[in-house]
Order: sequence, then structure tokens, then C-alpha cells
Amino acid sequence: MRGSTVNYIILIISILLLVISSNQHQQHIYNNMSTKMSTAASTVEGPVEIGMSLDIASIDAISEINMRWRDSRLVFPGNESVSVDGRLVSLLWIPDTFIPDSKRSFLHDVTVENRLIRIFSNGTVLYALRITATIACNMDLTKYPMDRQVCTLQLESWGYNLQDVVFYWTRGNDSVKGLDILRLAQYSVESYYTSVSEAVYETGNYPKLVLHFALRRNVLFFILETYVPSILLVVLSWVSFWISQSSVPARTCIGVTTVLTMTTLMMGARTSLPNANCFIKAIDVYLGICFTFIFGALLEYACAHFYTMQHHTIEDLHRDLLRELHESSGNGSIPIVNSTQPNHSVEINSSAEEPTEQSVNSDTKNNGGSKEKMPVQGCGLSSVKDASRKAASIFIVENPHNIDRHARTVFPTAFLFVNILYWLYYLFL
Repeated sequence: MRGSTVNYIILIISILLLVISSNQHQQHIYNNMSTKMSTAASTVEGPVEIGMSLDIASIDAISEINMRWRDSRLVFPGNESVSVDGRLVSLLWIPDTFIPDSKRSFLHDVTVENRLIRIFSNGTVLYALRITATIACNMDLTKYPMDRQVCTLQLESWGYNLQDVVFYWTRGNDSVKGLDILRLAQYSVESYYTSVSEAVYETGNYPKLVLHFALRRNVLFFILETYVPSILLVVLSWVSFWISQSSVPARTCIGVTTVLTMTTLMMGARTSLPNANCFIKAIDVYLGICFTFIFGALLEYACAHFYTMQHHTIEDLHRDLLRELHESSGNGSIPIVNSTQPNHSVEINSSAEEPTEQSVNSDTKNNGGSKEKMPVQGCGLSSVKDASRKAASIFIVENPHNIDRHARTVFPTAFLFVNILYWLYYLFL
């Protein structure tokens, strides 16, 4: 037991000696490189060409930024490359690349700072670092959620202008990796391409690399979450058209319930939408259309119920008149209702027919002079009455049940037509 313990301790010591020996060898190389850079700094002529490439893990996180340039001060004999510890990056010259549209970014440092420095024998330096950046993108949300966004990722030099450094993509569009196999929750990458430009500021012209990528939002989630429930609520509001108008609690309950449910759905949908108060988004338009149809179904029942009550009132009046007619038929008096003047009735008694006629003739003779004196006023009043009767006849519905019959066809047809226009506009225009 004691022998095995001694062998274990010797093994650990030998590993530590090897590590220390390797570190001492690398430290000797680093000291030589740092001394060579400090003594040969003035031998660099012309702008430094810096090639860049990206490895994107997700659309809101840049996994790796690889920068490659050649520094003649780091040339050493041989064909091998030396991997330098990332913590010794302060001993080397590195470009001051930054992301101008970054709102928040950080360098990963678990368990150490995620940097890679590899120096080749010809002086080429490979510098890679792993960062996560939240980048601003100007979006047009008028067609949300059927929108297509074009965003850019820009890389610029902060302090070195075009006379000092020149940026270029190492392999053109192939310099960007990860977008082809990228899978996002709400978006899908349609296309991307790279370009080389320059940033013009008051202090001079600076190199700039731009990655353009187009994103298409996946609309299936919103169809299942918002559009389908809205359509079902509209269809549910049409159920009241097949319920009898006398069932006031049932039809009122369906109308009010669908209106309140649609309001709740609209409020819940807005909480998950991006804050863009200056835009009227496509989903807002559709929710407004559905709310209008649901509220229209409730108003339809209000109108139908009103005309039904009015129709019942007229029928009750006719029944009363008929009942009075039957009751007065035994007494010899007949109530006559004039269709043009329903508020006036003339009672004719068979036993007193002649005196009544004489009184009517005398009244006609007495009023003849007054009628001859005001003929214009009588014509004006009659024309106003005729116009009022014609205007009132427009709003008179002979059979209120026809309102529900027409609504069963008009509402679905109008909703289908509006849906065709909506989807054609937001998907293809």
C-alpha cells in the first residue's frame, strides 16, 4: 500500500516538471517576440491588411470573430506556428475593431478569456475571440408578423484610418459561417452577403466591413396564437343569427361574451408585440377587423330586436282596432281609419246620418274661406308631411325576421372578402 502511494506522488511531480519546462520554453519565445516587436516597430511600412471572418452561433450572438493579418516583426525561421496564450495579447499589436451598432456586448471569460492567438512563421497572426453582442437593427413593422427585415452587422476600426489598416473579407461570402444552418424561433435567414466599405467621419476615413442578412419572420406561430382564435370568435358571433329573436338573454349573452373575449385577446396580443407605437401593424389591422365584425353582430341584434318590438306594437294596434270594430258592430257605429291620417277617425252613426252630413257641409262652407285665404301654407305643410312619410318608410321593416336571414349571408361573405384582400395585400404586395 505504501509503495503505490510513493509511485503516485512521483507521477505528479514528473508532470509538473514537464509543464514547467514547457512554460519556460514558451516564455523564452514570448520574450524574444516582444523584444523583436519593440525594436523593429519602425520597420513596418504601408497599411496593414487585416482579413476577417465570422462564425455566427445565433442571430443575436456572434460566436467568433477571426482576424488575420501579417506582421513582419513576428517572422521567425521554420514552417511551424506558435499558439500564444490569450492572456499575453498585450504584448502584441492587434487592430482596434469595434461594432458601431452594438448596444451591449461582452467577451466570454469562462474559464479564461476566450482568445486565440496563433503566429505563423511568415509573420501572419491569427487572432480569434468569442463575444456576444446585441446589435440594433432598424425594422419596418408595418407588415408584422408577415414582415421581412434586412439587418446589417458592421465592423469598423476605431483609431486606425485607411492609411494605417485595410479591412477585407478573407473568403468573400464564405467568410461568414453558421447562417446556413441557423435555426431561430421566430425568424429564418433568407439570404446574406458581405461588402467592403469605408466609414467617413470628421476625423478621417476608416475601413468598414458589412454583413447584410435578410430575415423572414415565421408566421405560423402567430396564426395559431392570434389569427385562428380571432376567426373562431367571429364565427361564434354569427351563431346568434340562428337563435330566435325572442331569446333575448341567449343572444345578448353571446354578443357581449364575444366582444369581451375579443377585447381580452387584443390586449393579450399587444403584450407580446414589439413596442412600436408609430406603426399600425398588420396584426393590429386584423384584430380591428375581427372586433368590428363581432361588434356589428351585436348591433345587428339590437336593430332586429328594435324592429321586432315596433312590429309587435303595430300588430297590437291592429288587433285593438279589429276588436273595437267587432264590439261596435252591434251598436251600429263603425270606426274608420284613414291610411293617410291614422290619428283621425270619423264615427258615422246610422241613426243620425243626415244631421251629421249637414254639420259636415256647414263646416266645409265655414272653412272654405279660410282655405282660400291660405292655399300656399296648406301646400307647404302637405309637402313636408309627404317627405317625412317617405323618409320614415325607408326605416320601416315589414318583416324583422328578414334581418337575421340577410345577416346569415352578408356577414360571412363580407368577412371572407375582407380576408382575401387582407392576405393578398400583406403577403404579396
